[in-house]
Amino acid sequence: MNTHPGLIGKKLGNTQLFNEDGDVVRVTVLKVGGCTVLGKRTAEKDGYSALILGFEDKREKLVNKPEKGFFDKAGVSAKKVVREFRLSAEDVATFEVGQALKPSDLFSEGQFVDVSGQTKGRGFTGVMKRWNFAGAGTVGHGTHEYKRHGGSIGANMTPGRVLPGVKMPGQYGDERVTILNLPIARVMDDEGLLLVEGGVPGPRNGYITVRGAVKKKNRGKVAEA
Repeated sequence: MNTHPGLIGKKLGNTQLFNEDGDVVRVTVLKVGGCTVLGKRTAEKDGYSALILGFEDKREKLVNKPEKGFFDKAGVSAKKVVREFRLSAEDVATFEVGQALKPSDLFSEGQFVDVSGQTKGRGFTGVMKRWNFAGAGTVGHGTHEYKRHGGSIGANMTPGRVLPGVKMPGQYGDERVTILNLPIARVMDDEGLLLVEGGVPGPRNGYITVRGAVKKKNRGKVAEA
């Protein structure tokens, strides 16, 4: 489990930068400015330690009474997206309720991060789109009407059933995916933006979370403090 500090954000799209060698680098633009600390979880009270963050203001007419009480207690305006980030007790202690976080508070250029998002939903798809099957249309063998079908899914005698895990048609996409070890190309505090190299799951304006990379030693600024 990733217990590194992170921020909630929104994927704005893709662009490109030129590095010091003049090479083009494809980057994804993430808006992470405006995250606010809404509360804390402690081991004494809740059994675990975590930080509660909110992102993007929510219209007052859409806020119910329990939510309003929660946001009023934190002394902040209602937020559209609320997430918990599991952190160590030492990391949680470095934040204050009501604190507005900037990208540079947690991240720096060259740091590796893990980005999680909800992928685009593709609906019910066949095996060629869902699992990258090649199809039977190019191999001959007397194939007629079944060029995009999956082929055999098991033997009749043994085992006499379809084994679990066989790749078949079904719902594709609309699932939470995490891309690991994306380097940060640029931190832009004034605009509240992070530019990370590579692609990020989800559509434009889809919500994402950015955390320090779990498989890299560079944990970020909070851990180094």
